Amino acid sequence: MTREEQLRGEFNRWAQAGRGEEMERHHLPIVLPMLELMDLQSDDNVLDIGCGSGWLSRLIAERVREGRLVGIDVSDEMVRRARKKCVEHGQVMFVLGSVDEIPWDNSFFTKAISVESAYYWPQPAQGVREIFRVLREGGSAWVLINYYRDNPHCHQWGEILSVPAHLLSAEEWAAMFREAGFVEVAHRRIADPTPTPEVYAGRWFRDAEQLRAFRAEGALLVHGTKPVGVHPQIHFPRIL
Repeated sequence: MTREEQLRGEFNRWAQAGRGEEMERHHLPIVLPMLELMDLQSDDNVLDIGCGSGWLSRLIAERVREGRLVGIDVSDEMVRRARKKCVEHGQVMFVLGSVDEIPWDNSFFTKAISVESAYYWPQPAQGVREIFRVLREGGSAWVLINYYRDNPHCHQWGEILSVPAHLLSAEEWAAMFREAGFVEVAHRRIADPTPTPEVYAGRWFRDAEQLRAFRAEGALLVHGTKPVGVHPQIHFPRIL
């Protein structure tokens, strides 16, 4: 079984269990500050990588009414649910696909975003190169993740996740951006202001204190810009 097939099976199970719908509630506090930093324009063409059930795409669609928004995901069940929930947004579409081979033309998008999916990418460096390919000159890429090496309070996730995940540092992610050709590469933390319960009984953290420390460390946001004057190699996308 390939890594992509393994991911598809896992996230199909997530979709059937309704976990796609949970993502908005869990991630909205760290996503809203990122959207402000992105400075989305009404005519932007936006790529949502690892779109899941489409909650983030629907949120962005409220800000991008004259452009195009495309969500991709390796899970056909997530894509099916996203399409069903987004019928009222005519500028939005969802396709089955992997970041390793984004099913879209060169130089189309003005912005690309990925929330809580990048550490699952089979080949992160290849994924960043593909994002670079599909962005227009002057376009920007924004990757937000909670599982990264600089936050010690998430390291235990690797033993819990059903599929392998890459535990990389902020500088390792930034280096991949630079190696792909991005400029103005930077990273920052976005703290999660969600109140922590007095007692934590879940499996992701040792106790409420570790959850509080995790949220205080914040999610990692890495972003970069595709410079002007870049001519990517011709690529013929595989539309699924």
